[in-house]
Amino acid sequence: MGLSETEREHLHAMLARYEESPEVQQMRQYIQHGMVTTYDHCLNVVRVSFWLNRRMRLGADERSLVTGALLHDFYLYDWHVSSSFTGLRHILQMHGFSHPMYACLNAQRYFQINKKEQQIISCHMWPLTFRHLPTCREAVIVCLADKFCCVLESLMRHKQRVEICV
Repeated sequence: MGLSETEREHLHAMLARYEESPEVQQMRQYIQHGMVTTYDHCLNVVRVSFWLNRRMRLGADERSLVTGALLHDFYLYDWHVSSSFTGLRHILQMHGFSHPMYACLNAQRYFQINKKEQQIISCHMWPLTFRHLPTCREAVIVCLADKFCCVLESLMRHKQRVEICV
């Protein structure tokens, strides 16, 4: 169960444009789950999404799928820093609810992403962000891959690098 050498090369070619970006590299500074950086988490989601699409023959647009998966947590801040949000009226400002919007805005600013990629990023936290329902197959795949990676990374939270090899 894994990606072939040809698939890894294809994936690397699609990611090259983004991996050269200093803003994408900035994700290495932030911890996502346990000891896993946001950058490594996003790469895990890319790999799982790509694998699911290929192995289950889901027919997703691979370029949008990979771009959306890589940039789904492109919010560029440390979410572990205490916030000033208190009370129920501020709940939608908490990281879990608000970071898809920040990630999408950053992705639009730095990479001029298309509508499908915007949809992937903005709804990856569904059902938590219940108003942002995944409406394309790429968004559903990334949403599921993100949950899968989150669980594995959290379970292995003491490891500095959790690379989900599918």
